[in-house]
Amino acid sequence: MIKFCVRLVQRWLPDPFIFAILLTFIAAAVAMPLCHQTPLEVIEHWGGGIWNLLAFAMQMALILVCGSTLAAAPVVKRAIDSMARLPQSAPAAIALVTVVSALSCCLNWGFGLIVGVVFAKAIARRRRDVDYRLLIASAYSGFVVWHAGISGSIPLTMATPGEALALATNGALTAPVPLAQTIFDWHNVVTVLFVIIGITITNTLMHPKQGILTIDPALLEDNENITPDVSSSAKTPAQRLEHSKLGGREGNQATG
Repeated sequence: MIKFCVRLVQRWLPDPFIFAILLTFIAAAVAMPLCHQTPLEVIEHWGGGIWNLLAFAMQMALILVCGSTLAAAPVVKRAIDSMARLPQSAPAAIALVTVVSALSCCLNWGFGLIVGVVFAKAIARRRRDVDYRLLIASAYSGFVVWHAGISGSIPLTMATPGEALALATNGALTAPVPLAQTIFDWHNVVTVLFVIIGITITNTLMHPKQGILTIDPALLEDNENITPDVSSSAKTPAQRLEHSKLGGREGNQATG
Protein backbone atom coordinates (compact mmCIF):
# COMPACT_ATOMS: atom_id res chain seq x y z
CA MET A 1 0.00 0.00 0.00
CA ILE A 2 2.82 2.37 0.89
CA LYS A 3 4.66 1.68 -2.37
CA PHE A 4 1.44 2.21 -4.30
CA CYS A 5 0.94 5.62 -2.65
CA VAL A 6 4.54 6.59 -3.40
CA ARG A 7 4.18 5.66 -7.06
CA LEU A 8 0.86 7.48 -7.26
CA VAL A 9 2.30 10.70 -5.84
CA GLN A 10 5.46 10.54 -7.94
CA ARG A 11 3.45 10.04 -11.12
CA TRP A 12 0.53 12.42 -10.65
CA LEU A 13 1.42 15.07 -8.04
CA PRO A 14 3.00 18.10 -9.72
CA ASP A 15 5.12 20.86 -8.19
CA PRO A 16 3.26 23.13 -5.69
CA PHE A 17 3.90 26.10 -7.97
CA ILE A 18 1.60 24.47 -10.53
CA PHE A 19 -1.22 24.56 -7.97
CA ALA A 20 -0.54 28.25 -7.35
CA ILE A 21 -0.83 28.99 -11.08
CA LEU A 22 -3.99 26.91 -11.47
CA LEU A 23 -5.67 28.47 -8.44
CA THR A 24 -4.80 31.94 -9.74
CA PHE A 25 -6.58 31.28 -13.03
CA ILE A 26 -9.51 29.58 -11.28
CA ALA A 27 -9.94 32.56 -8.92
CA ALA A 28 -9.79 34.96 -11.86
CA ALA A 29 -12.35 32.94 -13.82
CA VAL A 30 -14.74 32.82 -10.85
CA ALA A 31 -14.27 36.50 -9.98
CA MET A 32 -15.42 37.74 -13.37
CA PRO A 33 -19.03 36.40 -13.29
CA LEU A 34 -19.57 36.55 -9.51
CA CYS A 35 -18.05 39.99 -8.91
CA HIS A 36 -19.01 41.42 -12.31
CA GLN A 37 -15.40 42.22 -13.21
CA THR A 38 -13.82 42.48 -16.62
CA PRO A 39 -10.59 40.55 -17.30
CA LEU A 40 -8.63 43.80 -17.17
CA GLU A 41 -10.17 44.73 -13.81
CA VAL A 42 -9.32 41.32 -12.37
CA ILE A 43 -5.70 41.74 -13.46
CA GLU A 44 -5.58 45.22 -11.95
CA HIS A 45 -7.01 43.97 -8.64
CA TRP A 46 -4.52 41.10 -8.58
CA GLY A 47 -1.56 43.35 -9.33
CA GLY A 48 -2.63 46.00 -6.86
CA GLY A 49 -3.73 43.70 -4.07
CA ILE A 50 -0.64 41.54 -3.92
CA TRP A 51 1.34 44.42 -2.39
CA ASN A 52 -0.97 44.35 0.61
CA LEU A 53 0.73 41.10 1.55
CA LEU A 54 4.16 42.71 1.99
CA ALA A 55 3.78 43.18 5.76
CA PHE A 56 2.53 39.61 6.18
CA ALA A 57 5.28 38.26 3.93
CA MET A 58 7.91 40.10 5.97
CA GLN A 59 6.50 38.61 9.19
CA MET A 60 6.68 35.11 7.73
CA ALA A 61 10.21 35.71 6.46
CA LEU A 62 11.33 36.95 9.88
CA ILE A 63 9.80 33.91 11.57
CA LEU A 64 11.75 31.60 9.27
CA VAL A 65 14.97 33.60 9.62
CA CYS A 66 14.71 33.75 13.42
CA GLY A 67 13.78 30.07 13.57
CA SER A 68 16.77 29.18 11.40
CA THR A 69 19.06 31.32 13.56
CA LEU A 70 17.82 29.62 16.72
CA ALA A 71 18.20 26.16 15.21
CA ALA A 72 21.76 27.01 14.15
CA ALA A 73 22.75 28.20 17.64
CA PRO A 74 25.65 26.19 19.10
CA VAL A 75 23.66 25.04 22.14
CA VAL A 76 20.84 23.74 19.92
CA LYS A 77 23.29 22.03 17.59
CA ARG A 78 24.98 20.27 20.49
CA ALA A 79 21.59 19.09 21.75
CA ILE A 80 20.68 17.83 18.27
CA ASP A 81 23.96 15.94 17.93
CA SER A 82 23.43 14.35 21.34
CA MET A 83 19.87 13.26 20.54
CA ALA A 84 20.96 11.90 17.15
CA ARG A 85 22.95 9.23 18.99
CA LEU A 86 19.91 7.95 20.89
CA PRO A 87 18.00 5.85 18.29
CA GLN A 88 19.14 2.23 18.20
CA SER A 89 17.03 1.22 15.19
CA ALA A 90 15.56 2.73 12.04
CA PRO A 91 11.94 2.84 13.35
CA ALA A 92 13.17 4.50 16.54
CA ALA A 93 14.96 7.14 14.47
CA ILE A 94 11.81 7.87 12.47
CA ALA A 95 9.73 8.11 15.66
CA LEU A 96 12.20 10.43 17.38
CA VAL A 97 12.44 12.77 14.38
CA THR A 98 8.64 12.95 14.20
CA VAL A 99 8.25 13.77 17.89
CA VAL A 100 11.04 16.37 17.90
CA SER A 101 9.62 18.03 14.80
CA ALA A 102 6.09 18.15 16.21
CA LEU A 103 7.11 19.48 19.61
CA SER A 104 9.36 22.09 17.98
CA CYS A 105 6.51 23.22 15.73
CA CYS A 106 4.30 23.55 18.81
CA LEU A 107 6.84 26.02 20.18
CA ASN A 108 7.29 27.93 16.92
CA TRP A 109 6.48 26.80 13.42
CA GLY A 110 9.55 28.48 11.89
CA PHE A 111 11.84 26.85 14.44
CA GLY A 112 10.13 23.49 13.93
CA LEU A 113 10.56 23.53 10.16
CA ILE A 114 14.29 24.13 10.47
CA VAL A 115 15.20 22.03 13.50
CA GLY A 116 13.28 19.01 12.21
CA VAL A 117 15.34 18.87 9.02
CA VAL A 118 18.61 19.60 10.85
CA PHE A 119 17.85 16.75 13.24
CA ALA A 120 16.95 14.41 10.39
CA LYS A 121 20.25 15.17 8.66
CA ALA A 122 22.15 14.55 11.91
CA ILE A 123 20.57 11.10 12.19
CA ALA A 124 21.19 10.34 8.51
CA ARG A 125 24.88 11.02 9.03
CA ARG A 126 25.03 8.39 11.79
CA ARG A 127 22.67 5.66 10.65
CA ARG A 128 22.79 3.94 7.30
CA ASP A 129 19.70 1.79 7.89
CA VAL A 130 17.15 4.63 7.83
CA ASP A 131 15.25 5.46 4.65
CA TYR A 132 16.22 9.05 3.86
CA ARG A 133 12.95 9.81 2.09
CA LEU A 134 10.83 8.86 5.08
CA LEU A 135 13.28 10.57 7.43
CA ILE A 136 12.83 13.94 5.73
CA ALA A 137 9.07 13.42 5.41
CA SER A 138 8.91 12.72 9.14
CA ALA A 139 10.87 15.91 9.81
CA TYR A 140 8.14 17.90 8.06
CA SER A 141 5.18 15.86 9.32
CA GLY A 142 5.28 17.55 12.72
CA PHE A 143 4.16 20.74 10.99
CA VAL A 144 0.55 19.52 11.11
CA VAL A 145 0.21 20.67 14.75
CA TRP A 146 1.84 24.09 14.47
CA HIS A 147 -1.39 26.09 14.54
CA ALA A 148 -2.44 24.40 17.76
CA GLY A 149 0.84 25.54 19.31
CA ILE A 150 1.89 28.85 20.81
CA SER A 151 2.71 30.38 17.41
CA GLY A 152 -0.78 29.81 16.00
CA SER A 153 -1.76 33.03 14.24
CA ILE A 154 -5.54 32.83 14.72
CA PRO A 155 -5.57 32.15 18.50
CA LEU A 156 -2.89 34.81 19.00
CA THR A 157 -4.96 37.29 16.99
CA MET A 158 -8.06 36.41 19.02
CA ALA A 159 -6.13 37.05 22.22
CA THR A 160 -4.94 40.50 21.10
CA PRO A 161 -7.19 43.36 22.28
CA GLY A 162 -7.88 46.42 20.19
CA GLU A 163 -9.48 47.45 16.94
CA ALA A 164 -7.43 44.92 14.98
CA LEU A 165 -9.43 42.10 16.60
CA ALA A 166 -12.77 43.45 15.44
CA LEU A 167 -11.33 44.15 12.01
CA ALA A 168 -9.83 40.67 11.65
CA THR A 169 -13.06 38.95 12.72
CA ASN A 170 -15.36 41.33 10.82
CA GLY A 171 -16.93 42.43 14.08
CA ALA A 172 -17.68 38.92 15.34
CA LEU A 173 -15.31 39.44 18.28
CA THR A 174 -14.83 42.65 20.20
CA ALA A 175 -13.34 41.23 23.42
CA PRO A 176 -10.15 39.15 23.31
CA VAL A 177 -10.28 35.41 23.90
CA PRO A 178 -7.54 34.33 26.36
CA LEU A 179 -5.09 31.63 25.34
CA ALA A 180 -6.33 29.52 28.25
CA GLN A 181 -9.49 28.96 26.23
CA THR A 182 -7.74 28.16 22.95
CA ILE A 183 -4.13 26.98 22.80
CA PHE A 184 -3.86 25.87 26.44
CA ASP A 185 -7.36 24.47 26.72
CA TRP A 186 -7.22 20.79 27.65
CA HIS A 187 -9.29 19.81 24.61
CA ASN A 188 -6.65 21.31 22.34
CA VAL A 189 -3.75 19.83 24.32
CA VAL A 190 -5.25 16.33 24.25
CA THR A 191 -5.99 16.62 20.53
CA VAL A 192 -2.41 17.65 19.80
CA LEU A 193 -1.08 14.72 21.83
CA PHE A 194 -3.28 12.28 19.92
CA VAL A 195 -2.18 13.75 16.59
CA ILE A 196 1.50 13.51 17.53
CA ILE A 197 1.08 9.91 18.69
CA GLY A 198 -0.84 9.07 15.53
CA ILE A 199 1.68 10.49 13.05
CA THR A 200 4.56 8.96 15.03
CA ILE A 201 3.03 5.48 14.82
CA THR A 202 2.10 5.97 11.15
CA ASN A 203 5.56 7.18 10.13
CA THR A 204 7.23 4.35 12.04
CA LEU A 205 5.07 1.70 10.37
CA MET A 206 5.80 3.20 6.94
CA HIS A 207 9.52 2.46 7.12
CA PRO A 208 10.32 -0.05 4.36
CA LYS A 209 12.00 -3.34 5.16
CA GLN A 210 13.57 -3.54 1.71
CA GLY A 211 14.67 -1.00 -0.87
CA ILE A 212 15.90 1.48 1.72
CA LEU A 213 17.21 4.68 0.14
CA THR A 214 20.22 6.21 1.87
CA ILE A 215 22.44 9.17 1.05
CA ASP A 216 26.16 9.71 1.20
CA PRO A 217 26.92 11.18 4.66
CA ALA A 218 29.54 13.45 3.06
CA LEU A 219 26.74 15.31 1.29
CA LEU A 220 25.16 16.11 4.64
CA GLU A 221 28.22 17.57 6.31
CA ASP A 222 27.91 21.21 7.28
CA ASN A 223 30.40 23.44 5.50
CA GLU A 224 29.59 26.63 7.34
CA ASN A 225 32.74 26.37 9.42
CA ILE A 226 34.98 26.05 6.37
CA THR A 227 36.55 29.46 5.84
CA PRO A 228 39.47 30.45 3.65
CA ASP A 229 42.85 30.65 5.34
CA VAL A 230 43.66 34.35 5.35
CA SER A 231 47.06 35.28 6.75
CA SER A 232 47.11 38.14 9.21
CA SER A 233 49.40 40.18 6.93
CA ALA A 234 46.96 39.93 4.04
CA LYS A 235 43.85 40.87 6.02
CA THR A 236 42.10 44.05 5.06
CA PRO A 237 40.13 46.02 7.67
CA ALA A 238 36.95 44.33 6.41
CA GLN A 239 38.52 40.87 6.70
CA ARG A 240 39.75 41.65 10.21
CA LEU A 241 36.18 42.44 11.23
CA GLU A 242 34.82 39.31 9.53
CA HIS A 243 37.38 37.05 11.28
CA SER A 244 37.29 38.85 14.61
CA LYS A 245 37.06 36.61 17.69
CA LEU A 246 34.53 39.01 19.20
CA GLY A 247 31.77 38.52 16.65
CA GLY A 248 33.13 37.42 13.31
CA ARG A 249 33.53 34.01 11.76
CA GLU A 250 36.32 32.90 14.07
CA GLY A 251 34.30 33.99 17.05
CA ASN A 252 31.31 31.99 15.89
CA GLN A 253 33.50 28.92 15.35
CA ALA A 254 34.96 29.29 18.81
CA THR A 255 31.53 29.32 20.40
CA GLY A 256 30.47 26.34 18.28
